[in-house]
Amino acid sequence: MKFPYLRYGAHSRPVIPIKIKHDGRSISYSVLVDSGADSCIFDEQVASALGIEVEKGTPALVGGIAGQTATYFIHPVTIEVGGWSYNIQAGFLPLVAGGSNYGVVGQTGFFEHFVVKFDMQKAEVDLKRKE
Repeated sequence: MKFPYLRYGAHSRPVIPIKIKHDGRSISYSVLVDSGADSCIFDEQVASALGIEVEKGTPALVGGIAGQTATYFIHPVTIEVGGWSYNIQAGFLPLVAGGSNYGVVGQTGFFEHFVVKFDMQKAEVDLKRKE
């Protein structure tokens, strides 16, 4: 399934729609497909909408390119991409991606389920489900 890059200011980015589910609740959310991210991290407001008490999760640290670190909290959730559902461990953090209104999906929890192809000339990301 192919998704067009979305424009954010001067940049086009591989941001796709997903659903995040937990305990019978569901929320639509946009995420940056980030091959450099180790895991999936979403904004803590998503957790609140799903009834997740963020700080009751397992704490972990994430580091940024400039060397800063932040604590996030890991919880089990289900993500739905293109009609396919996956149970994953996702982190929740205040102001993910600098408050850009989208989360990040990375190696663990996302790339392990898909073959991902980025095509900057066509400005699209292509996901093929791993069987």
